[in-house]
Amino acid sequence: MKILVINSGSSSLKYQLIELPANKLLCKGLVERIGLADGQLHYTTDTQNIDKVMDIPNHQVGLEAVAQLLMDPKVGVIADASEIQAVGHRVVHGGNAFTQTVLIDNKVKEVIKSLFSLAPLHNPANYMGIEVAEQVFPQAAQIAVFDTAFHQSIPEKAFRYALPPEFYEKEHIRMYGFHGTSHQYVSEQAIEHLGKPNSKIITVHLGNGCSITAIKDGKSIDHSLGFGPMNGLIMGTRSGDIDQAVVLHLIDKMGYTAKEVADLLQKKSGMLGLTGMSDLRDIESAAEQGNPQAQLALDMNVYRIKKYIGSYMAALNGLDALVFTAGIGENSDVIRKMVCENMEFLGIEMDFEKNKGRKKQFTEVQTPTSRVKIYVIPTNEELEIARQTYELVHP
Repeated sequence: MKILVINSGSSSLKYQLIELPANKLLCKGLVERIGLADGQLHYTTDTQNIDKVMDIPNHQVGLEAVAQLLMDPKVGVIADASEIQAVGHRVVHGGNAFTQTVLIDNKVKEVIKSLFSLAPLHNPANYMGIEVAEQVFPQAAQIAVFDTAFHQSIPEKAFRYALPPEFYEKEHIRMYGFHGTSHQYVSEQAIEHLGKPNSKIITVHLGNGCSITAIKDGKSIDHSLGFGPMNGLIMGTRSGDIDQAVVLHLIDKMGYTAKEVADLLQKKSGMLGLTGMSDLRDIESAAEQGNPQAQLALDMNVYRIKKYIGSYMAALNGLDALVFTAGIGENSDVIRKMVCENMEFLGIEMDFEKNKGRKKQFTEVQTPTSRVKIYVIPTNEELEIARQTYELVHP
């Protein structure tokens, strides 16, 4: 079965065509700068690597261009669109309406729309990707895989906020969690490697968005992101955890509107707010050159991660493996080293030589005497989405 996986952003569209159950990647690519005159289309197969600059006014034009390449007599990997039997969509927020992967119908689309306010940077773009795929691949089953679904196993004592019950019962205000497909994928890889289904794992997803999850026996039991994808760890442009009194001060004393506060905390804070830079490579380089703001930002970032690791080890009552993943987790040996330094009391001892460099495959970086395994596992959210789509639609 050939499954097209789509991860639609506000001005981009990532895609992979995967054949299951063989887990064979047929092609992958990215449509970016959608809506701008110099839109870009990237398409890669085993034998082809195509980059085009073209006018891509909207997502439909972008996906239609991808479909043309997929079926192109010279560079394509399918004969016609009917070969794609299912399209798996990443949807960031499923609220408490979706605990698992679902076949998309009008009712599902309406619920996704109703959750726009909870994930304003993601759900509208995810919804747009669904609408476009329905037009371009009308014969395919459209499947939604929710970032929040993996975290539905978190117990009530962890997902509830200390608010009067009506806010939960009527408004469904609770912790939902995100990056679920990534945390699920790498935790499954870690469990398989450990050979221990009843394991205690902490997965650390570090990219422009960051989160950390406590996983017991393969199930999420706590997670750093909450009602929306803003709190927890310090991120590229998001502040992470912040005292609620700061929000009240910004509104009551400084005259900020709620929208201005949201823009500040989501788009102008985090590493960007601390340093003026959002790319961690630039921040690490600046710190090496003695920039005190860059060094402080790295120290703050790492300190927050360490605190979460400690609290999750308490929640798990131990730890078998610590997993780093996603763009920063896989590629920044600096962040990994800083996180694992001075953690010997907790049984975390890193081999700093093994840790050096980017990791493009599953790598163990602990010392022989470390009580905790330290893994760097490249995430593959697209493969996880394809697998869940296959399990739902395969007869």
